[in-house]
Amino acid sequence: MSPKHLALAGRCPSILPCIGLLSCLTTACHGAAPTATPNSGTRPATENRWEKAIRAFQKQDQKKPPPSGAILFVGSSSIRGWDLAKSFPKLETINRGFGGSQFCDAVHFAERIILPYRPKIVVVYDGDNDLAAGKTPEQVFDDCKALVGKIRKALPETKIVLLSTKICKARWNNRQQVRKINAMIEDFAKSDPRVIYVDVATPLLDAGGEPRDELFRKDALHLSDRGYRLWASIINKHLIPEKP
Repeated sequence: MSPKHLALAGRCPSILPCIGLLSCLTTACHGAAPTATPNSGTRPATENRWEKAIRAFQKQDQKKPPPSGAILFVGSSSIRGWDLAKSFPKLETINRGFGGSQFCDAVHFAERIILPYRPKIVVVYDGDNDLAAGKTPEQVFDDCKALVGKIRKALPETKIVLLSTKICKARWNNRQQVRKINAMIEDFAKSDPRVIYVDVATPLLDAGGEPRDELFRKDALHLSDRGYRLWASIINKHLIPEKP
């Protein structure tokens, strides 16, 4: 509870239950009060929610430092659940996906799970959880731009591959918002030759625009092995080292 609320409760004790309820509602979306920092996205990330996962990455790095100049994948559970070694056996890859995360979380933790590796390519997937958390397409787009800006400032030569947000049956009601986000990101990518937008969403749909069941798990949200094989076939050409 903030000092302002405490002072108000002192003058009027009967309002204390209302203040407590307001405080709970304010923090409900993340489970803890958000920590805003100068480096966070347009929606502050909640550091405590992901701290365990981020520290696990750092501990893993201490035991076996990943190679510099690799291809780094970052984003939500669609990245976390991707067996990169299986999909890209000939490429040096790093998986820094943490389930449930949003664009703003990648912005918030970039100094710990993106920039230190100095990757030659960063592949980003987010958007599902952003919309599910109640953000507008414009807010999601702003967070995406914030992430690109942070990577670009620290690693100007790094190529950034932005994967489109997928449409799925589990979040079917968000499909129009997803299309709007993808259109904005696709247009944004045209302004920078080192930012590539890749449509991995449309191939997941059938001729009628419905998600193809065989490409998703039973939860109708996450990709099946077949779905990941399809994604790998689509983005592989963007990961091949550029000829000098």
